[in-house]
Amino acid sequence: MVKQRSIVTCIILSIITCGIYGIYWFVCLTNDVNYVSGEEGTSGGLAVLLTIITCGIYGLYWAYKMGEKLDIAKQKQGIPATNGGILYLILFIFGGIISYAVIQYELNKLV
Repeated sequence: MVKQRSIVTCIILSIITCGIYGIYWFVCLTNDVNYVSGEEGTSGGLAVLLTIITCGIYGLYWAYKMGEKLDIAKQKQGIPATNGGILYLILFIFGGIISYAVIQYELNKLV
């Protein structure tokens, strides 16, 4: 089951915990987007592990795939797709937490 999360609370907790909550948020976002889109994909834990092993390169792929999966979820609900993969990729390059916030915003709208 996917639950809505407060973006402001998630950002504040990520800052207060020096990024530890950000890792948890990353895992939750991955699992929630996989669930909402109905697409089989990399689990949240594996996505974190791959991002760490590849020194962040997998994170770029992850951000793009989150956009694709959110577009699939939008289409299933009759909402026009926005091709968010490019946006999330660019935001992830400039600051991962920004892309997390935008993905969470889109996910909250779908739930």
